[in-house]
Amino acid sequence: MMKENQREQAAETLIEGRNAVSEALRAGRAIDKLYTARGETDHTLSRLIAQAKRAGVVVVAADRRKLDAMSETHSHQGVIAVAAAAEYASVEDILRAAEERGEAPLLVICDEISDPHNLGAVIRTAECAGAHGVVIPKRRSAGLTAVVAKTSAGAVSYLPVARVPNLPALLKELKKRGVWVFGTAAGGTTPLWEAELTRPAAVVIGSEGDGMGRLVEESCDFLVSIPMKGRISSLNASAAAAVLLYEALRQRAI
Repeated sequence: MMKENQREQAAETLIEGRNAVSEALRAGRAIDKLYTARGETDHTLSRLIAQAKRAGVVVVAADRRKLDAMSETHSHQGVIAVAAAAEYASVEDILRAAEERGEAPLLVICDEISDPHNLGAVIRTAECAGAHGVVIPKRRSAGLTAVVAKTSAGAVSYLPVARVPNLPALLKELKKRGVWVFGTAAGGTTPLWEAELTRPAAVVIGSEGDGMGRLVEESCDFLVSIPMKGRISSLNASAAAAVLLYEALRQRAI
């Protein structure tokens, strides 16, 4: 019986082989990740990797056995690209969307959410709650894969999702532009009901296991705590996002 992660991998749009990947990059196809066989350093592969990096694609060196397991054609030539299920936007696109709607920006920043189901659920909730876009880091994060698109229930077709190389640098720039940064943290000093989410806001959701990274947390203006009445001390990433986003929606509707 096929394992769950194998079923999910099969659902991705894979581009295999050096010529096919090169042409996809040349055509401007949105590529989420490029996997290359670890230890292979010939000129053609080096040129392909350089082409991918110029296009902003995350390149991952992987064991050839992993590539063999991923491959559907069994002739990958040491190169497999995972095509994004939707085009990535820019942070400027997200801010422009808020301006066009005449609303204070509301962004969701996902700090290294690696589970595609969680990321898809966050995107779905963000779209439903009226956020203007989601931002993810280029590395150590799920991307816009087919699994994310499916879990989002189609929200990736309507909500801009941007990828950036450095979240702390992005948060610093957003703050210069008048956006307040609200991070979710179990030990946060700002209770949820006291967070003023009517102002231009970026809501930061930490990773499933470790929460926000240190530099991201230090970049937040407020650390927001969600009231917990049960014995479990935290919500998962998508649930935490839902709580904050719907509190923002409630406040903005008053």
